[in-house]
Amino acid sequence: MIPAATPDAPASGPLLLTRRLGERAGGAATLSLALTAEERTRLRGLRQSVCGCSLLLQLPRGEPLRPGELLGGAAAEPLVRIEAALEPLLRVTAASELGLLQAAYHLGNRHVAMEIRAGELRLLADPVLAQLLEHRGLSVTAVEAPFLPEAGAYAQAHAPTHAHPHVHLHGH
Repeated sequence: MIPAATPDAPASGPLLLTRRLGERAGGAATLSLALTAEERTRLRGLRQSVCGCSLLLQLPRGEPLRPGELLGGAAAEPLVRIEAALEPLLRVTAASELGLLQAAYHLGNRHVAMEIRAGELRLLADPVLAQLLEHRGLSVTAVEAPFLPEAGAYAQAHAPTHAHPHVHLHGH
């Protein structure tokens, strides 16, 4: 006997997600999808919900998924809420504001993704960068937390549901 389809176990393979519904779509999310910062940039492919349901993302190209954003398929339900997964990070603090600004400058020169908070920087755990920052006199602590890096200079902050061309200028 084949079990009946439920939101947690669709009868015909993975639940197909093709639409970005924003953060305030009607209806409550029935599934949660925890993704790392890097995974939130990949809008296509097979994923697994927090409860183990198979999900297939086939979203239009565009901005990365945001924690709290809802996704849906052709049918109205179930809705899937995006969550920021826990990741190994470095929490960087400094004795002075200037020291933290200098760290942000040097990390930015290396194109390191950073989450900028009042009094601290967060970046993906990297022993080489940890050593470099400690050598500069900064305090570096390993933490496990959601990573919400700054979008960067070329990101479209207010248009997450459609693609924009991006131009990247590099000196090499």
